[in-house]
Amino acid sequence: MDIVIIADFCGRFDQKDNCRFTFLAQMLCKNHSVEIITSDFKHGEKKYFEEEPTNLPYKVTMLHEGAYKKNVCIQRFKGHYIWGKNVKKYLNSRKKPDVVYCAIPTLQAAYEAAKYCEKNRIRFIIDIQDLWPEAFTMAFKIPLLSNVIFTPFQYIANAIYKRADEICAVSQSYVNRALFVNKKCKEGHSVFIGTSIKKFDENIQNNSLIKKEEGELWLAYCGTLGKSYDIESVIEALYLLKKEKVNIPRFIVIGDGEKMDSLQKLAREKNIDTYFTGRLKYSEMCALLSKCDIAVNPIIGTSVASIINKHSDYAASGLPVLNTQNSTEYINLVNRYKMGLNSKPSNILELAKNIKTLIQDEKTRIMMGKNARKCAIEKFDRDTTYLELIETICKRD
Repeated sequence: MDIVIIADFCGRFDQKDNCRFTFLAQMLCKNHSVEIITSDFKHGEKKYFEEEPTNLPYKVTMLHEGAYKKNVCIQRFKGHYIWGKNVKKYLNSRKKPDVVYCAIPTLQAAYEAAKYCEKNRIRFIIDIQDLWPEAFTMAFKIPLLSNVIFTPFQYIANAIYKRADEICAVSQSYVNRALFVNKKCKEGHSVFIGTSIKKFDENIQNNSLIKKEEGELWLAYCGTLGKSYDIESVIEALYLLKKEKVNIPRFIVIGDGEKMDSLQKLAREKNIDTYFTGRLKYSEMCALLSKCDIAVNPIIGTSVASIINKHSDYAASGLPVLNTQNSTEYINLVNRYKMGLNSKPSNILELAKNIKTLIQDEKTRIMMGKNARKCAIEKFDRDTTYLELIETICKRD
């Protein structure tokens, strides 16, 4: 089969990356012709690729996208629009594929791909990574005006969902969102982003970036330092415990983002022992995360995020998780596996209580960590879970 994968956010295209779509391409290209259509702009680093990747077993086509400096800004919408139009132009210039597997977001490219597939009777499969425009509506939070601004985006999203021949997503809640307007599919495929447990375990053999002292406890956060993540509440909760004379863990913050400076300032003001690593290679992140004792998943209450990257990395590390995310799907997963403690978003007192429980109850901490690892093997291991995606892509009518 001739398979086209359209995915704007693909990382660096190296073996140390952990992208869902390059992983799928690697699996598919053993028996099929595979092409990834992606952007020439590296979204994480906010700069363009200097050269296209080579020596890959699948084809990569990079199309131009407009640059932007902030994750939520007019320039970003303009950049995605430019890329979407370039995707349309390219699809019309190449031979017709057997199937198009399209990541959402972004919206414009997916919309163009949906119309192209409908016109040419090509199987169109979507893979929902995040809910747009819902996520942007949360970020702006301007009464009435937000609804006016994002109504056209809602129309585009629904138009994409309606045209899909198969619906895949990183969580069941995202599948349900698309099924609400899609009359062609009876059910979808919820497959967590996950990670390769085998590869993760190989990565943790690397040396950690910092030395851990005997008897020291580490609390870890891994991911973007952006508006959706309430790391301030973690620092405030640690400060409360410190005032109570509790021996608090060292806070290891892995990642980068727009709130880096303000978070560093807050940690200094509260005199919380916090180590900010900045952006790390995935292999380095795995190694450092595996040295930690507890993980924290602090997400603001208005977030529409469901099952995300850090969930699989925390579980693969065998770490009990302190969760503040109000995603019912993730809360239920934490409860079902008994792999952590949930608290309400931005509830500093409740979060502090849960931190105290885990740092003082070693037996529970270890038990929850083992349960988290069990969850990783059963729910997050790409080497087995992605077989459902492969089967969906390669299915013939």
